[in-house]
Amino acid sequence: MIKKRPRAVRPGQAGRPGPVIPFIPAGVILDMDGLMLDTEQLEKRLYIKISGEMGWPTPESILIKMIGVDEDDTDLFYKKQYGADYPYREIWAAVVKEEIEEAEKNGLPQKPGLTVLLNKLKDLKIPMAVATSAERKRAQWKLSRAGILDYFTVLACGDEVERGKPEPDVFLLAAERLGVNPGDCVGFDDSPVGLAGLAAAGIFSVFIKDLAEPPPEILKTVWRRCADLEEASLLFD
Repeated sequence: MIKKRPRAVRPGQAGRPGPVIPFIPAGVILDMDGLMLDTEQLEKRLYIKISGEMGWPTPESILIKMIGVDEDDTDLFYKKQYGADYPYREIWAAVVKEEIEEAEKNGLPQKPGLTVLLNKLKDLKIPMAVATSAERKRAQWKLSRAGILDYFTVLACGDEVERGKPEPDVFLLAAERLGVNPGDCVGFDDSPVGLAGLAAAGIFSVFIKDLAEPPPEILKTVWRRCADLEEASLLFD
């Protein structure tokens, strides 16, 4: 039996409590890379290798700053950092090609506890959406290759919104496609820009760290922090 949802209080409002646990939201919105799929480590490794081979060595510290950021904004960032000749699109295309080759051989690894969380939400009949900076074609391929595409009612992707994370657009689009109020949703993300976008959208955020630790001002907006997705599933018991 699904418990009655408490009235949502937007995250980031100092001195105001969030909903009690367990909280049964109207919808759950999940990031993809680094949150559900353990792909960011692979992409980081490939980017460092390929950018070096192309004569543009890019340190890990710079790559981590771009976690969760869409391709257009990442391209602009690198050109400001390294100059207009920095070949981000060419490097990224080579990264994607090698990632696909590796995924076709070995599959795409899931983050710990993913199926526990997805099955819990499915059993509770809570609709789920993906909100990712990746373009739709790439997101569909990844989710399908990982065997989890069918869990999701809708997708909201980076090439379907005008502004990428940390703006709230992709999360608001996900809530709109689910047909629910953003303030009645819970959103999961591993990146500082994703958490900032969830806060801006008025969505209760759950942070699960992958590669980057958010700054204190972003952590203040987080509703819950969990070690992994299996622990996060207890939020809905």
